[in-house]
Amino acid sequence: MSYFQAVVLGFLQGLGEFLPISSSAHLVIGPYFFNWHYQGLRYDVMLHLGTLLAIVVYFWKDWVRIISDGLRRRKDREGRFLWYVLLATIPGALAGYFLEEKAETVFREPYFIAFSLILFSAVIFLADRLARNQKELEALNLVEILLIGLAQSLAIVPGASRSGMTIMMALFLGYRRQAAARISFLLATPLIIGAALLELPKIALAEVNGPFLAGFLSSAFFGFLSIKFLLSFLKTRNLVPFVVYRLALALLILLKYFF
Repeated sequence: MSYFQAVVLGFLQGLGEFLPISSSAHLVIGPYFFNWHYQGLRYDVMLHLGTLLAIVVYFWKDWVRIISDGLRRRKDREGRFLWYVLLATIPGALAGYFLEEKAETVFREPYFIAFSLILFSAVIFLADRLARNQKELEALNLVEILLIGLAQSLAIVPGASRSGMTIMMALFLGYRRQAAARISFLLATPLIIGAALLELPKIALAEVNGPFLAGFLSSAFFGFLSIKFLLSFLKTRNLVPFVVYRLALALLILLKYFF
C-alpha cells in the first residue's frame, strides 16, 4: 500500500465514520473505483483506531466526567450514563461477532452497497422529516439508549452508516439533531474500542509500517474535522444534503457495476 492510498483511505474513514454516509461503504467503494486491491476488514478496523483517537480527543472532557460519575455509582442520570452506553454497545458487538464473515464477503459486493445506500437513505430522510427536535442529551433514558444501540448494530451493513442509523433513531425519539449527533459519537467509542481489541492481536508487528501509520493519522485528523463540522452543521441544517450524496454515490456505483 502506498502512502497516497493510505492517506486517502484514512480520509474516507475519517469523514465516513462521523458523517451519515457510511465509512465501511467508502472503504470498499474507494478501492473499487480506483482499481486498488481491497485492503481487508482488518485494516479497516485499524483505520477505526484513528477515528477513535478523534472521538477521545474531541470528547475527552465528556468521557472523564462520564467515567468518573459512573464509577462513583451516582444514582442520577449522569451516573447511569456510562452503563447506558455500555449496555447499548452489546447489540452492535453481537452483530459484529455473528455477521463478521458476511461483512467480509456478501456485504462487500458493490451492488449490495448501492442498494443499502438507497434503502437507508430513505430511512434517514424519513427520520429527518419527522424530527421533532425537542429533546437534549440529558433526557436520554435506558429504553431510548437501547433502541439507539439496536440501530447502531445495523452498521455491520456497508451503506447503512453507524452514525446515520444512530442519529436516525435519536431523531425518531424526538432529539434535536445536534444532540442526536453527540449521542451517536459517544455511543461509537466503546464499540470501536471493542472491535480494535479483537483485531489487534491478529496484526503482526511487520504490518505496522509507514503507510499504516499514515492511514491512522489521516483517519484521526479528518475524523476530528468531521465531528466538528457535523456538530456545527446540524445547529441550523438538516440531513438532506447527506441523503442526496448517498443517492448520488449509489447511482455511480450502479453505473460502474453494470456498464
